[in-house]
Amino acid sequence: MIKHGKKSLSQLISEEYREMQAKLHENPNYGIASTYFAPIVDDIINQFKITDLLDYGAGKLRLRDSIKSEVNYTAYEPSNPDYDDEPEPCQFVTCIDVLEHIEPELLDNVLNDLKRVTLKYGLFTIHTGPAVKTLPDGRNAHLIQQPYTWWQPKIKERFEIVREVAMDNGYIVFVKHK
Repeated sequence: MIKHGKKSLSQLISEEYREMQAKLHENPNYGIASTYFAPIVDDIINQFKITDLLDYGAGKLRLRDSIKSEVNYTAYEPSNPDYDDEPEPCQFVTCIDVLEHIEPELLDNVLNDLKRVTLKYGLFTIHTGPAVKTLPDGRNAHLIQQPYTWWQPKIKERFEIVREVAMDNGYIVFVKHK
């Protein structure tokens, strides 16, 4: 089941960047990371008896197509007019390889919105290095390339960290609502 909310009044993405992201999403190889994390999402859904999932930055909804668990799935994807309504708060929120793509000046808005929509748990994955792909304007697709030590305090400010894994090129963090 896919639900929609109302249009957002807070700025989470500029119109220019929304158009660039829509163009990038035309590439079939863009936005595939969620498929790799689907087994972890399934484990969390089953372990914590999750019934509602918000896929924040859902891309092409590949997480929906990759998870095996029965769950009420909601997609939020600002580059797709079918899924760009402001999402309602949800029991479990995934944000898989999205945060590094956020416009730096809007990152706090997006992190605050993630806090708003996360009722119980969140799973966030962040790539910390450069992307292979570039934006139509020539910039690297990862607008924010910072180590996990840069991300960790931003996450801790808004969530209780349950478990985290830092790697050379990424940061995976499982959080609880604070």
